[in-house]
Amino acid sequence: MQQQTTSPKPGRDGTCLIVEDSEFDREKLRRVLARAYGGMRVEFAPSIEAARRALESGDKALILLDNNLPDGLGANFALELACDDRHAETPVIMVSDWPSPFMWEKAASAGVLYVVNKSDFDARYIEAALREFKGRKRRLM
Repeated sequence: MQQQTTSPKPGRDGTCLIVEDSEFDREKLRRVLARAYGGMRVEFAPSIEAARRALESGDKALILLDNNLPDGLGANFALELACDDRHAETPVIMVSDWPSPFMWEKAASAGVLYVVNKSDFDARYIEAALREFKGRKRRLM
C-alpha cells in the first residue's frame, strides 16, 4: 500500500482509498481527487487483500474501487463492505473500464453511489459522494 497527500485546501480532509491495480489509472484517479479535494490524503491498494489491510488501519472518507482486480471483483468487495458495520456507511464509487450489467446490479445491492467508466470519471462524482458521506455521518450522530 502506498500513501500520498495532495496539496492542502481548507476543509478538505480525510483519506481516500483508491483500490486499483493499474499504476496509470491510480495516478489518473489521484489527479482528479487532487483537483477536487486537495487536502485529502490518498492511500493506494492494488488488490482486494491490500484494501482490507488499508481499512484495518482506520476509516476512510471515500473509496474509489476498480472492478477487475488481481484477486477478485470489486463489486464483490463492495458487497463485503456493505455487510461490515464499520465500513457500510463509507461512500464507494466504482470506476471501471468495462461496467457490465452484472457489476451494476451488484454495485446497487452494495449501496455503491456511482458506477462510472474511467474515461468519464471527474470531480463531480467525488463532490457528490463526500456530500453523501457528511450526510450519513450527521444522521448517525
